[in-house]
Amino acid sequence: MATTAAPALRFTRVPHPAPATAQVRAEVLANPGFGTKFSDHMVSIEWTEAEGWHKAEILPYGPIALDPAAAVLHYAQEIFEGLKAYRLADGGIALFRPEANAARFNASARRLAMAEIPEDLFVQAVEQLVLTDADWFPTVEGGSLYLRPFMFASEAFLGVRPAKAYRFMVIASPAGNYFKSGSPAVSIWVSDYTRAAPGGTGAAKCGGNYAASLVPTAEAFARGHDQVLFLDAAEHKWIEELGGMNLFFAFDDGSILTPPLSGTILPGITRESLIALAREEGLTVREERYSLDQWRADAASGKLVETFACGTAAVVTPVGKVADHNGEFVIGSGGPGQLTQKLRQRLVSIQRGEAEDTHGWVRKIA
Repeated sequence: MATTAAPALRFTRVPHPAPATAQVRAEVLANPGFGTKFSDHMVSIEWTEAEGWHKAEILPYGPIALDPAAAVLHYAQEIFEGLKAYRLADGGIALFRPEANAARFNASARRLAMAEIPEDLFVQAVEQLVLTDADWFPTVEGGSLYLRPFMFASEAFLGVRPAKAYRFMVIASPAGNYFKSGSPAVSIWVSDYTRAAPGGTGAAKCGGNYAASLVPTAEAFARGHDQVLFLDAAEHKWIEELGGMNLFFAFDDGSILTPPLSGTILPGITRESLIALAREEGLTVREERYSLDQWRADAASGKLVETFACGTAAVVTPVGKVADHNGEFVIGSGGPGQLTQKLRQRLVSIQRGEAEDTHGWVRKIA
């Protein structure tokens, strides 16, 4: 459901009646964890078939009033994004490739027959929230402000058709490390479940995909692993995604492989960025299918030297061990490899303004 570009919207700011005190905020920022604490404000913009995008507001963070018949509660028209704001080396504030998030958000909207939001309005909404709650940046090493734009069908009706009203929102959460195990490399369990099938919503960032992953992820945790790996739906042999992250495989000949975007894998922005950085390092990057059996064999022979996962939340995370019903195998030494660390450092240095941004990825906003 495409929409025409909206006229410039003026954001109305509603003062928070009781914002967090400096002491409470300091306690949160010293140990933020991930996704459990939220800043004082949120952004809300509404869309209706008759009015288009309107009523742009910066509101106190709080509960959302929703009609029991709201379409999202019955037909799951809901999508979201994830990106981060960073403190730069010079003390400024920047976003990393927010335009790419906006484009992916609209791709998800098209797949779920939802209204598309003008990309400049998406970015403006994110910037407005970051600037409003700039005091919520974590003080821990590597901390950032995680941003969650999302949109849901708000029209109250029980007929099966695309909704005629939507609400776009952005919330912010101070973020520390994503994984809590403290291990230098994560351990993963190969799931019997399937994440996405051809022709489905695998390439869209919608809540239903993640709801379907909760049971297999819980099984992985119960077996002592950090994350779950999904194979393809048709043959159950080809590697697709690690939980909500993309995977890369590094070989002893200096090449890197990552599964291709075939409609069942989310097109990660971190994935795309790492491909560009790896090629700048002179590495050959192949986007090809890779089977679990081949992964196991290459790890045993030493041909495969590193595996790493990537995504906005975890950035770049080494994979040390893989297990399924047939046993387990270790990648390289079982810890972070040199290439994984090098690519992560290059990416983080660009995001934080410590290295030159030759791609125009960093959007400084303060």
